[in-house]
Amino acid sequence: MKAQKPTKLPTILNTLGDHIKRRRLEQGLYQAPVADILGVHESTLTNWETNRTSPSLRFLPRIVAFLGYDPSVTNPNTLGGRLLQYRKPRGMTQKELARQIGIDPSTLSRLERDKGRCFDTVLKKVHDFLNTHEQRQITNGSKITFDVGLRTQDKT
Repeated sequence: MKAQKPTKLPTILNTLGDHIKRRRLEQGLYQAPVADILGVHESTLTNWETNRTSPSLRFLPRIVAFLGYDPSVTNPNTLGGRLLQYRKPRGMTQKELARQIGIDPSTLSRLERDKGRCFDTVLKKVHDFLNTHEQRQITNGSKITFDVGLRTQDKT
């Protein structure tokens, strides 16, 4: 079986598969090495790129690393955007993050969609959690893996 040859770049990026395909083609790579990078079978990558299936949450950290950005975060300036920006690259479920923050998963879901209202105590928990973890990422280590654009940057 022959590897699929790089083809025309997608111009409209509606799905995660479109983003992956565009990045792969920009780098001039075949599907096999990208599938290895992402830890999936080549046929899985084909299905993602042709929008037959979508990647599960556990693959998002590798996909975000490969892309260099998280296409699912549209507005990191909202509370919902900040929550998504924290959760998705780590491959966390809403239930896992809600447990860490100390709130109900359905509340987290509404917050991520910037829908509905919450008690001030819930908002304080969320802001305290995000501020603590964002500050920790900035001050620890030689790399920042969590910034507004979700791009890895050297702290030099």
